Amino acid sequence: MTWTITPEPTDSPAAVALWRAYYTEVSDRWYLLHQGRATDPAELEREIAADTGKDLTLLLLAHHDGTPAGTAGIRLTPDPTTAELTRVFLLPHLRGRGGAARLVTAAERAARTLGATRVILDTRADLTEARALYTRLGYEETPPHNTAPYADHWFTKHLT
Repeated sequence: MTWTITPEPTDSPAAVALWRAYYTEVSDRWYLLHQGRATDPAELEREIAADTGKDLTLLLLAHHDGTPAGTAGIRLTPDPTTAELTRVFLLPHLRGRGGAARLVTAAERAARTLGATRVILDTRADLTEARALYTRLGYEETPPHNTAPYADHWFTKHLT
């Protein structure tokens, strides 16, 4: 079983399918936790269409044995030494095989190449797996750096 990670256009069929899987999972998790239901299908379609990822500086796509398996996005902030990590996602059946750590590490390398010396991110309290991953990879929890409506936890990592 091999992992490969390469840059990918945000509008490629693989990137679009993985964005749909990511958004569906995080949206359904939030609605199930807070309202006891899955995301309304019309809302899901509207939100997926509204956030195409065109604002990303770079999207990385992970392949597992040649099959699209996950993503990680980098967005440079107005401070060009800071990159934001976003859209970190692996298909559920491929989790626990090292792909997420590989994606984040590849995103950090890409951020360095773009001139960043620091990576920031936000996540939610219910995404405990994500928070554990970031902590394991050396991210430190910080005060909020944005006012994102669903963000509960903010992290920073200084790149060396």
